[in-house]
Amino acid sequence: EGVSSLEEEPCKEGIKLQPIKTVCLALGLSFLAILAVGFRTVILTSIVRFWSSCRDDFNQIIWNAIIDRIGEDPFTIHVYGTYILTNLVFWGFGSLYTYMDFKLAAREYKVQPGTNEPINKQKFWKMVRHVAFNQTVIAFPFNVFMFKFVEMRGIPDMRVLPSFHTALLQFAGFLIVEEIMFFYIHWLLHHRKIYKYIHKKHHEWTASVAFISLYCHPFEHFISNLLPVALGPILFGSHISVTWTWFCLAMLNTLNSHSGYHLPFLSSSEQHDFHHLKFNQCY
Repeated sequence: EGVSSLEEEPCKEGIKLQPIKTVCLALGLSFLAILAVGFRTVILTSIVRFWSSCRDDFNQIIWNAIIDRIGEDPFTIHVYGTYILTNLVFWGFGSLYTYMDFKLAAREYKVQPGTNEPINKQKFWKMVRHVAFNQTVIAFPFNVFMFKFVEMRGIPDMRVLPSFHTALLQFAGFLIVEEIMFFYIHWLLHHRKIYKYIHKKHHEWTASVAFISLYCHPFEHFISNLLPVALGPILFGSHISVTWTWFCLAMLNTLNSHSGYHLPFLSSSEQHDFHHLKFNQCY
């Protein structure tokens, strides 16, 4: 019996120590987890800062090279630079969609299968001539006109690029301004007393192609295509690099929306294509 009682004592001690060991182990693991999370956060923060620094330095080097090449005259950059860049994007990327239209190169991605197959060449070139008119006679004077407001708002230092976060916040602001203005102007142009005089021209194509994005009455081009996109950068006093990026994105978006294709990895043009088909839907 004496031996038995002696053997039971260590067991009781072990039972008493078990909860303490568990708590200590849990505290130790928790402490290590906190250290790991903190270490990871420090590492990730350092990597992000390093990458941001490299990115900003790289972008600044490229931008300086561009400014060295074209000069720092505000009128030249804001008027001629904007005009040349937006036309390069419009005619360049629009031509890729046009190639697919004429060569039937992506028929499986057509939103309205069988339409514009083959494309009416006479109708197409008539449309292109009118778009060229809008881009020359309307768009260039518009750039000159809007530059006066850019000067009034104040022109940021050409050489100093804004931070990525600043540009991102301004893009969000541009989008809000553009979406609100375009929706209500577009909706108003569909009013039965106005439609046949202005917006009907844009709807001559019930199955759209990329270049008809700017095929419209000259007044509509000014009030609906150009003004909503240009107003945001003026309101925010944006750097020209941010403005150019925004204009290019707007061009690419409207080309895609009117392309008649739902291509992989790109947003679908189905909604706006349906608008051209039915006229009074999906403004």
